[in-house]
Amino acid sequence: MSTTLLPERTVPTPEAFGLVWPEFNDGLTYTDVVKEADKCSTLIQFYSSKYRNSAPLQGWNQRIHNGQITIDNQVVTDPDATLRAGSKLLYHRQPWREPDAPYILDILFEDEDVLAVNKPSGLQVLPGGLFQERTVLTQLLWRAEKHTILLGSYGNLKGHSNHPVPVHRLGRGTSGVLLCAKTKLAKARLAAYFADGTSSVKANQNTVVDNASFRRISKVYRAVVQGIITVDEVVIKQPIGTIQYPGVATGLYVASSLGKPAWSKVSVLERDVQRGQTLVQVEIHSGRPHQIRIHLAFLGHPLVGDPLYIIGGHPECLELGCTDTSFAKDGGYPRPLKPVPGDCGYHLHAHRLVFCHPTKEEVIEVEAPLPPTLHTSEETKRSCGR
Repeated sequence: MSTTLLPERTVPTPEAFGLVWPEFNDGLTYTDVVKEADKCSTLIQFYSSKYRNSAPLQGWNQRIHNGQITIDNQVVTDPDATLRAGSKLLYHRQPWREPDAPYILDILFEDEDVLAVNKPSGLQVLPGGLFQERTVLTQLLWRAEKHTILLGSYGNLKGHSNHPVPVHRLGRGTSGVLLCAKTKLAKARLAAYFADGTSSVKANQNTVVDNASFRRISKVYRAVVQGIITVDEVVIKQPIGTIQYPGVATGLYVASSLGKPAWSKVSVLERDVQRGQTLVQVEIHSGRPHQIRIHLAFLGHPLVGDPLYIIGGHPECLELGCTDTSFAKDGGYPRPLKPVPGDCGYHLHAHRLVFCHPTKEEVIEVEAPLPPTLHTSEETKRSCGR
């Protein structure tokens, strides 16, 4: 039985928003309260052991000497200062210039509960790593603040969030439809829909439960991959897990027999024998991080331009190496020489998303216009008016 959702309504909204990024962000502030188990330890022992992924020992020494840490609102520059239970520690990460990122978001659909935007490649969805301000989340917050000022007291309606929040993620290099919730109820229900889609992939058999009740969200992507895929359609059921990798504190997602189940259906749209590339459509039921990149690489056809994943669904090299330390001025780890998941260059676009509206008896279809590199030959001819 087919589980494809049939849309009852498609409402395009030809609007856009976005503010230019400031040159520097505001830095970050981290707060801790010393627990009984940590009393009598020194300031340097506390930070270098508790947050070893943030900076090496010498880096934390540097931060302390810089006056970036306070104990009970008093700046402390002695790394050997003894801590007392209940003391409040505050570490201020200095402002920095974040890497370049686009800032304009096109609105694809919007009503009182839901906002769908076309995320450009190169823009991170949520804060992380070097990108703490230059994110989709920040632009959503700025837009909501502007509307609140314009609407006055009506800007804080009962049940509405302070600002729309994304209910799923797209990789920084991935463009296309990003769904956001504008109310707490919409956020809870949409998040549950995405979770249901992932849980419908059985852990024991790694198969998809073919039941429409599980398909309240349908996601279709387009991608250009290396090589010629000879079959017209293939289902990939390779589990995805994590390995240790330099520059990725939580571990890098890769194809792994010990990982969690994942399911992708790949359909060939066009083969370009001359370039040795294949244009594909990918439908995913589960939502593992970097799933499409990993699955296509596992298939033997990594995304064209992917700097990280190679044939087999793993990175090319796990050796540790770092670039210059110019951006790590406050003692943090320098950027690894090897590619990291947020690096761009690949061709992947979230083209269509169909979802059950969280509060209405409607099925909504939203499409993000395709980049020219992901057009079929026929679509290119039509776009040129031929």
